[in-house]
Amino acid sequence: MSKIRRVAVTSPQTRLAHARRRSRHRWRQPRLPVGDTQRATTLYRAQRRRGVPALVLMFALLLGLPGIFAIFPGLDTVRLLGIPVSWLMIAVLPYPAMAVLARWQLRRAERLEDDP
Repeated sequence: MSKIRRVAVTSPQTRLAHARRRSRHRWRQPRLPVGDTQRATTLYRAQRRRGVPALVLMFALLLGLPGIFAIFPGLDTVRLLGIPVSWLMIAVLPYPAMAVLARWQLRRAERLEDDP
């Protein structure tokens, strides 16, 4: 009866990470050409600026919910399918809203990358 040899299958990134750990000298990140470095830096800054509105909207949503409950305390008495609307707003509303914000931000960032 012959033994079947097991082979570990890993991604190239995992192999690189393991190789870096095993190497004795310090690993250095490869340098980009000057033109690419400038473009990457400009793109990074522009994407950060464009990310601020999405981040502000996310925090306004999450931190604004308690304010809405303070302004409208009657939301605790309103029920939908036997569940208080205030609970639904906390448990259900933020996730689709954050997914929409993330999608919006991703499209804006990709548009920046597509510009020449």
